[in-house]
Amino acid sequence: MSDTSILSIGPKGRIVIPVEIRRQLGLEQGSQLIAVLEGDGVLLLPRSAVKRRLRGLFADAPTSLARELIAERRAAATEESAEP
Repeated sequence: MSDTSILSIGPKGRIVIPVEIRRQLGLEQGSQLIAVLEGDGVLLLPRSAVKRRLRGLFADAPTSLARELIAERRAAATEESAEP
């Protein structure tokens, strides 16, 4: 299989992804894709691939970003409630 395919935009802006690509990526009806504008094009990524990339980016984070945000919000709430 070639790494490139020519696709056409159909009614309602729909694009059909060739079966070879769907099979290689394990895409089935209902699979979710993320569309990312990249330069002058669009990159379509399976949602699972985006999750893996994000986990990889934040794997070495020294702390949980969610916990850090919650702690900041609680501190701000405490400060606001202490004001007259």
